Amino acid sequence: MNKSELIQTFADAAGIPKAAAGRAVDALVEAVTGAMRNGDPITLVGFGTFSIRERAARTGRNPRTGEQIKIPASKTPVFKPGKALKDAVK
Repeated sequence: MNKSELIQTFADAAGIPKAAAGRAVDALVEAVTGAMRNGDPITLVGFGTFSIRERAARTGRNPRTGEQIKIPASKTPVFKPGKALKDAVK
């Protein structure tokens, strides 16, 4: 499902115009992005949790030359599905 299909699903389920559903989807994406940028986790009970995981600096290897390289520490977004979502997908 892509963004336009998600907007159409929102509009149909809520009985609202497609433009309003588009604004709602955009607002949701902005809220999740803003909270994660601040390091705050977002928990939607039954659906899952969006959070930030910090990855430590480490040494890697260039596959072409075999030379060791330093990979800097980074932050990455993570999604952990909730029980209800896991059960629905089985």
